[in-house]
Amino acid sequence: MFPVTINHESQIPPYEQLRQGIIARVRAGELTAGTKIPTVRALAADLGLAPNTVARAYRELEADGVLETRGRQGTFIASSGDPTVDAAGRAATDYVAAIRRLGLDDATARRYLEAALRAAR
Repeated sequence: MFPVTINHESQIPPYEQLRQGIIARVRAGELTAGTKIPTVRALAADLGLAPNTVARAYRELEADGVLETRGRQGTFIASSGDPTVDAAGRAATDYVAAIRRLGLDDATARRYLEAALRAAR
């Protein structure tokens, strides 16, 4: 599930809750540059929202430079403005993608990462 929740009872419109939630996750480092985010339809279904609601949030985030759409490849978290943070985010995203392709679990991925960090000291 995508790391944003929507409070359907809130006075804040759902598109704005989604927009703010994505920005908060980017600022917290939970969504890094290069991270692919769900399609509008998939996220709408996951969060119980209308596709137009998610599309509006995505459009506003793209206008703010938080998201970038790469045609058929999908929508991704855009650059943070700090090239070192962006490179680290892309490297982490690539590492997780490689781990998933290899069929390894999170605990094993962490062990490999921790070993690599120790070796690089």
